[in-house]
Amino acid sequence: MKQKIAALFNQVHGRAPAVITRAPGRIEFIGNHTDYNGGTVLGAAIDRGVWVAVAPRTDGLRVFYSDMMGEKVTLAASVTAKQTGETSWINYPLGVLAALPAFQLKAPEGFDYVAISDLPTGAGLSSSAAIELASGLAFLALTGQQPDRETLVKIGKHAENNFVGVPCGILDQGVSGFGQKAHLVFIDCRGPRFDTVPLPESASFWIFNTHTKHALVDGLYAARHRECMEAAKALGVSLLVEATPEQVEAAKSRLSPDAFKRAKHVVDEIARVAQAVAALEKGDLDAVGHLLTASHRSSQHLFENSTPELDFLVDQLSATLNVHGARLTGGGFGGAVMALTSPAFGDAQAQAVADAYAKKFGARPDILHMRTGDGAEQL
Repeated sequence: MKQKIAALFNQVHGRAPAVITRAPGRIEFIGNHTDYNGGTVLGAAIDRGVWVAVAPRTDGLRVFYSDMMGEKVTLAASVTAKQTGETSWINYPLGVLAALPAFQLKAPEGFDYVAISDLPTGAGLSSSAAIELASGLAFLALTGQQPDRETLVKIGKHAENNFVGVPCGILDQGVSGFGQKAHLVFIDCRGPRFDTVPLPESASFWIFNTHTKHALVDGLYAARHRECMEAAKALGVSLLVEATPEQVEAAKSRLSPDAFKRAKHVVDEIARVAQAVAALEKGDLDAVGHLLTASHRSSQHLFENSTPELDFLVDQLSATLNVHGARLTGGGFGGAVMALTSPAFGDAQAQAVADAYAKKFGARPDILHMRTGDGAEQL
């Protein structure tokens, strides 16, 4: 991919790039919507991601190009407004540029820019965080700045929250930044504190991308965020991580039905993260799988961010030999399901699940066999 992006950069801009970076997509392993509630989460950086190449310009222009869109977008460095329509993809690098001064870092003025990706869009694998971190690394390298990894992660989150407009927590950027091959990334979002948890060699990931709608900015994600904050306020805590299951149950009559369900999901999900870490330390993937499926059922019935398509896939996978467990991955409201399997689960079984899905819904999901990968880096 490094040679591919260098060649594309030369084709688009007529010269070689000065800097090439990459950042991985991520699988949300367990911890659905716990991050912005101050909780804990486990994620895996994967072996697919976004590559960014840049070179400086002296005329104050910023020329963006992506292999996903196929057309140049040229802006003066003085233009910092959020873009709409077909050029809205550049809001991710623009958001990073806008975030840098908030961290006492300098943004480059003019530059040529190319991004390429082998992540499927809308699959809940966080292509947005990957482009934010790859862009951030590239812009900082271009200006000779080397902040620590945690700062890079926070820059990406700042861009997503304050420029793109998605009130996400730090899961996506944290896993993309701190990923490590053959490990999961554990994040205590209150710090935030980042750690890694070894993953048994026998663990295998499969992603089933439904291509159903996954438009977080459309308001469903923001609505869940708001409901969680309202539930925390009603419970007398600043964030739901501070509430106990007993407190949530005791407050059921005082909470709206939706607020109760959201709070119960989050508090129970935080407990499932801790249980998953303990099971991983013992190498008990069956126990981990049960927790994954329980997480999905909670998303389905309490957080209500699943869809019939995702539920069907989890049902099919849960009944399939060599599958430890399955759940939606990412923000929900469409997107993809992750299955944790043994190495004995293969393409034939995956295709059988896809066949059943196609028979019911009239379209086949994409099947991706994922492996863990390392976090964001300059190449």
